[in-house]
Amino acid sequence: MLPTHSTSAQSHEQQLKHFYIAEEQSIYLLSHQDAAKLKQWVTLCQQQLKQLGYRDISLIGKGAYGFVFAATDNSNRALVFKFSRINLPQHVQDRLAEEAELQSQLNHAQIPKVIEFHRIKRQAILQMTRAPGTDLEQLSLQKGPLAPELIVELALQLADILLYLRDANQHLKNKPYVHGDIKPSNLVYEQGGRQVHLIDWGSAVNAQLDIDGQSTANNVMDLMSSDLQHTNARLGDVYFIGPEQLNGGLSSPRFDEQGLAATLYALASGQSCRYGHKIIPAKALGLPKMLADILDGMLSDDVKTRQRAGDYFFNHLPLLRNTVLAANHQYQAIDAVIPVWVRDTDDEIDTVVYGSRKSFLRERSDYDELRGIDDAQLEKYYKNFLMGMGDNEKAFVAALSRLGNFPVVGGLAIRWEKEGVYIDSNLTLFDHNYRRSFASAVNNMISLARGIHRVGVFKSCLFNARNTLHVYRDNAEQPFSARPHDAIPFDISDTPDVDDVTRLHSYFEDGKDPDEYLYLPDEVMAVLARLNLIHHTGCIIFEVLPTHLKIHSYLMLLNHEKAQEFTDCLAELLSLLPLINGLGISGFMKLPYKDTRFFEHISSLPERYYPKNPKLQSD
Repeated sequence: MLPTHSTSAQSHEQQLKHFYIAEEQSIYLLSHQDAAKLKQWVTLCQQQLKQLGYRDISLIGKGAYGFVFAATDNSNRALVFKFSRINLPQHVQDRLAEEAELQSQLNHAQIPKVIEFHRIKRQAILQMTRAPGTDLEQLSLQKGPLAPELIVELALQLADILLYLRDANQHLKNKPYVHGDIKPSNLVYEQGGRQVHLIDWGSAVNAQLDIDGQSTANNVMDLMSSDLQHTNARLGDVYFIGPEQLNGGLSSPRFDEQGLAATLYALASGQSCRYGHKIIPAKALGLPKMLADILDGMLSDDVKTRQRAGDYFFNHLPLLRNTVLAANHQYQAIDAVIPVWVRDTDDEIDTVVYGSRKSFLRERSDYDELRGIDDAQLEKYYKNFLMGMGDNEKAFVAALSRLGNFPVVGGLAIRWEKEGVYIDSNLTLFDHNYRRSFASAVNNMISLARGIHRVGVFKSCLFNARNTLHVYRDNAEQPFSARPHDAIPFDISDTPDVDDVTRLHSYFEDGKDPDEYLYLPDEVMAVLARLNLIHHTGCIIFEVLPTHLKIHSYLMLLNHEKAQEFTDCLAELLSLLPLINGLGISGFMKLPYKDTRFFEHISSLPERYYPKNPKLQSD
């Protein structure tokens, strides 16, 4: 869903143009009505494809502008169908037709081929070949930081694709192309054939400038008709695009150079954005020194340094190609620097990360200007908090957000003091296969926290959205009322844990959260105070919308003797829902014990390069 603007927010449209909301809420957080609409629409798309004779139909992706389905035809050819969202303005839906036209002009083995563009009534559908393999964001989540040998392999293949795009002589209009949204999830890697494909051309345009900053207009008429006062660029993912594209510069192959650098850096470090490069530089990631130095240069704050490093990269590809590497991809073991419990479960986990006390991370309070924006995703996802933050803070919240991609529940309390960082945590991962990747994600978050030099507190709850309780009312004047069968779920620990009053963590340790603007009635707070005295861990969050109340929770009872009292408290909370007024969020987190870990501040991680003799590496 695109951000929509209320009348009061029209003046801020220029700032908002930098937000491309790529993510969707978990379907388990949507209202019953919205979830039903989404399921119906997906079913309708699948039925349409089935009627056209396609089979093995599945939804494989969704974003701000549309949905993507995979299918096979009668000749067993793997295909992709991209549907535009029909609730978007027509000029936005028309972008799919523009994408189809541009992508059909490209002829490269590592770029999907357009087969046909359909329009069924108001529904636009782009049909193309399917790139084989797994997208690199998913591979990164499965494995953690990718092996240095694979990073070099990807760098060389991406360089070949970008050289093709920037070679005007190979294209119909004799102009370079800009993909505009190079990031791990737009790269599909086939591990068997060891080939990467560049997908999702929705942000692609013809370049207005070449790599030397000269206009790509190739005749007088072209020059007269070109508009070099306004960019034709579309915004890619703000976690990966470079400063020129983010700030509305004229489109250039340099945009994709920046996307390449950010992507390789994120994959090598096991992050989901480019912003951590000052605290976790490329030179600390075990990469060959040449490539590490190039990436650090390409991610520099200085535009000339970025361009020199980009030129050096493309001019020295033969040298990079001849770098001596181990024959197989080498993955080193990673242990988390704070406790992480790993358990088995038969339940499906749909993790959501909720963070409080975020405002102290911002250097400017531009977020206040966003309060008039009527868009759920701006409220639910961390990208809205990028405005006003420094790069280190952006990287930290992105690292925290990445934890939500794993089946995990728990909580974190991070306290910055002048002497260092104090961290209390309780994290439980429910899949042994993600152990390495999750440990890496946790360690990155802590390294980034250590590089932030300010005083303040950040708390975060990780809960399973499938356990969210939804309560509805017809209008904002009516009270919320739980149904007879409604209950706030909780687990009971495998073994009882005896209370140690001196070490218990409290719901109320840090007072009222300044970022939360829902005030709960005294009666509700009194029940929460009683709940707080029962030894347990987890979180409970009240989120009130005009006609929809959500109670998010992850609760585990540690004192088995208090099971009935615990149940009674949760039931009493539900009985008090009619007293809740106002809109907003109020959350409470409880860790099992105070088991604080201390970490000193750092400016950046130390250098760690790929060994000169990779044969000495252990398997």
